[in-house]
Amino acid sequence: MSTQQTPPPRKFIIQMSGAPGSGKSTLASLLGSSTGAVVIDHDRLRSALTTIPFDQAARFAYNIQWDLVQHFAQQGHNIVIDSTCNYPEVLDRGSKCAAQHGCAYWYVECRAKDINLLDRRLRARNSLPSQRTAVDSPPQAHAAVAAAGGGEDQRAVFRKWMEDPCRPAEDKVIIVDSTGEPEQLRDQVLARMLG
Repeated sequence: MSTQQTPPPRKFIIQMSGAPGSGKSTLASLLGSSTGAVVIDHDRLRSALTTIPFDQAARFAYNIQWDLVQHFAQQGHNIVIDSTCNYPEVLDRGSKCAAQHGCAYWYVECRAKDINLLDRRLRARNSLPSQRTAVDSPPQAHAAVAAAGGGEDQRAVFRKWMEDPCRPAEDKVIIVDSTGEPEQLRDQVLARMLG
């Protein structure tokens, strides 16, 4: 497929999923630019809220995210939600919004089984305050909580995200091996959506 893709015939909402560093944002951006979809980036929303405690910022960012999803769906836009999908309520809210607006709901999981590869990617990227800088390093905005002894074993948390993501039990699930070239992954996702 070329870089200028044909969007699927039915309006859609895509929920991205995958561990930090798995390529969600890269693939979300490619899907957005190839189909004209609006990309809602949860990390940008949460990073804009760094003046409030990390856990509160996460909740506020999710509320803003879902308000934006509703807003753009009402306008008839295709949407890519670039956020982790660690809780069933993320799937529930996305699928309900899609059904409400007559959109197809797709779950796209970026999977890379090599934790060391993900660690290298995290260390190499320019991280936002709400993003990890390494597998063992919580986000900058959350580091104070972890340093005060309120943190979990970061590697164990990360492995759970890799091995046991929150995934819907329906046929609109697309899992890509995110060790591949991003453009090829985009083409795989669009081919499945069109198929």
